[in-house]
Amino acid sequence: MCHVIVTCRSMLWTLLSIVVAFAELIAFMSPDWLLGFPRPDSSSGRTGGDPGEYRPSLGLYSRCLRVGSGAGGASCGPYAGTFAEVASGFWQAAMLFLAAGTLVLGMVACISIFSLCFQSVLKKSIFNICGVMQAIAGLLLMVGLMLYPGGWGSDKVVSYCGKEASPFRPAQCSLGWAFYAAIGGTLAAFLCAVLSAQAEIATSSDKVQEEIEEGKSLICLL
Repeated sequence: MCHVIVTCRSMLWTLLSIVVAFAELIAFMSPDWLLGFPRPDSSSGRTGGDPGEYRPSLGLYSRCLRVGSGAGGASCGPYAGTFAEVASGFWQAAMLFLAAGTLVLGMVACISIFSLCFQSVLKKSIFNICGVMQAIAGLLLMVGLMLYPGGWGSDKVVSYCGKEASPFRPAQCSLGWAFYAAIGGTLAAFLCAVLSAQAEIATSSDKVQEEIEEGKSLICLL
C-alpha cells in the first residue's frame, strides 16, 4: 500500500533537489560564464558621435555578441557546432563533468517526487540512495568547475578577454552569473545530500509509524 508521507524536512529536501537540478541545467546552457571587455556599439542609437558600449559574453559552448542597450538586442547562439569545436580541451572535460553531474541531479529530482509515496527500494532507503547520488553529483560538478578556468588561455577566450588572458587568469573579462550559479548549485547539491539523511529520519519516525498502524494513507507532519 502506498503511504504518502509529507514532513517539513522531506518536503524541503524534495523542493531543494528540484531547484538545484534546474539551476545547474540553466547555468550549463547559459552563455554568461565570462563577460568580455567593453566594446563600442555602433547600433545603440546614441547621437553626438558616442556609439556606446556593450560587453559580449562567452559560455561553455555558446556566446552573445551584443549585450547592452542596442536596438537589436543581444545576438546569442552556439559558437561550437560540434563537441570538437569547443574552445578548449579543458572546457570539453569540464562540460563532460558538469553534464554528468547535472544529469545525476535531474534523476534525483525526478526520484524525489516519488519519494512522497515510496520511501524505499529493495529495502534500501530512497533518501539514502539519493543522498549518495547527490554527493557524487556534487563531486562531478566540483571537478568540472575546477577544470573550467584552465581553458581561459584558449584563442576564443583571448578574443573576448584580451591578449593577457591565460589559464586561471581571465584578464579583462569578469565572471558572469552562470559561473556563480553553478558554484551555488554545487554547494546546494552537498547540502541536499545532508538533508536527505534528515528526510529519512523524519519519514521513519515513531510518530509516522503510529499513523501508518492506524491505517492512514496520507500522513502530514511538521
